[in-house]
Amino acid sequence: MEWKALIDGEWTDAASKEKSTLKDPSTGEVLGTVPKCGVDDARRAIDAAREAFDKGVWSSTKPKERAKVLHKAAALLSERQGDLSLLETRNAGKPIRQSTYFDLALAVHHLEYFGGLAAHLTPKRIRQPDMEGSYGTILREPMGVVAGICPWNLPLLMAVWKAGPALAAGNAVILKPASTTPLTTLELGRALLDAGLPKNALQVITGPGEAIGTLLSSDPKIDKVSFTGSTEVGKEVLLKAAPTVKRTTMELGGKSANILLEDADLDRAIDGSLFGIFLHAGQLCESGSRLLVPRATQDDVLRRLVARAREMRLGITTSYDTDIGPLISGSHRDRVEEYIRSGREQGAHVETGGKRPDHPELKHGFYEEPTIFSGVTPDMKIAQEEIFGPVLAVIPYDSVDEAVEIANGTIFGLAGAVWSRNLRKATQVAKQLRTGTVWINEYHMLSSHAPRGGYKQSGIGRELGEEALLEFTETKHLYYDEEGVLTPLARGLILPPKE
Repeated sequence: MEWKALIDGEWTDAASKEKSTLKDPSTGEVLGTVPKCGVDDARRAIDAAREAFDKGVWSSTKPKERAKVLHKAAALLSERQGDLSLLETRNAGKPIRQSTYFDLALAVHHLEYFGGLAAHLTPKRIRQPDMEGSYGTILREPMGVVAGICPWNLPLLMAVWKAGPALAAGNAVILKPASTTPLTTLELGRALLDAGLPKNALQVITGPGEAIGTLLSSDPKIDKVSFTGSTEVGKEVLLKAAPTVKRTTMELGGKSANILLEDADLDRAIDGSLFGIFLHAGQLCESGSRLLVPRATQDDVLRRLVARAREMRLGITTSYDTDIGPLISGSHRDRVEEYIRSGREQGAHVETGGKRPDHPELKHGFYEEPTIFSGVTPDMKIAQEEIFGPVLAVIPYDSVDEAVEIANGTIFGLAGAVWSRNLRKATQVAKQLRTGTVWINEYHMLSSHAPRGGYKQSGIGRELGEEALLEFTETKHLYYDEEGVLTPLARGLILPPKE
């Protein structure tokens, strides 16, 4: 099948006519082609978005009208949930259960939520208590043209997190999906157009990220960049955005710590910890890739972890029996395996996994067995760097203070969890963690109302919640002086009195 990019209101090929071939990471089967867009295509999209915003084709609509479009688009996604779940599964290598009940379900819900947030942009009148006879109005206005650069691990959901609040605020949006996983982002564009979005309020550019991403980050016609990806690439985006002082939102890497306290309910915590690291084969920035356990209970925890991990089923992603799917590509699997070798070389012990499965059904996919390391120390490479794969590092600790120190001892601060039967104790520990989200007796739960983002080198700004909407607005204060309060003051300070 051939997909087209959405540029200047048209479903179109790249100017060069070049195409990229997409394959199913689970089977190696060809899915189809997408345009291999380049800089010329990106410039065309930027110009179209700029013109659309400057003419007010979307920004001038009332918030309630924007809400109707976003709600209608969410309904259209919901109507196609079966087809889109399968498309996400085959393009991104996700087990169908995850695509259906996590990615698609959340994408629909969150797009509905962002539509409802549009109503929050009504002007707010404030008194000026220190200036009697005057008042003010606070306006939240769209920024202009927003570029959303999306990752390959959550293609549809991340596109919704960028386009949803940006469109709700009245911006013109350019989405750049990852070159390997653009398909559901293109279908999101189709749903929004079918729901009544003006044609140039949204562009979707497919193709390699380096050249297009550089242009989107540096072009003065773009007012904001929202980027999700690795910390290393995020730093490059910031450097390119700096000369034009672009607004940025950055959701970057993570090395999240999952802390089991001594009184944790192990039946619940073991399953939650495996869910925390092995959802989408560990290819999530927030994955709980470090499990911190009291030294006294380490052996029991490891025994339970290994037994449960060995029950998890690797398989073809279209089967509802599959628990863990493949990695996104052969090159990414090579990277993950290099980290596994590093763990072994630095003295950690593989309790289970650490190799490719030998099942003949999986030989054409990019599979790696769920891997659990013991004997990990906080300074090891597998305990410090983001692996982005199904690799769990189990680290023992002797005191809660030591656990907090280990948890905070990386450059990252995206997420984490604390497990305890005592919520007061768990909350005390959670408050000490320098990270943007801390789950207590849970993992990976995403509320549309709750802001999500990172401390330290895990990012700038927030997605989800009302904060997500405000990230795509400028604040304007209108000052009204009804009784001439300032005129006498001005005469007294710099203007000569009138005769």
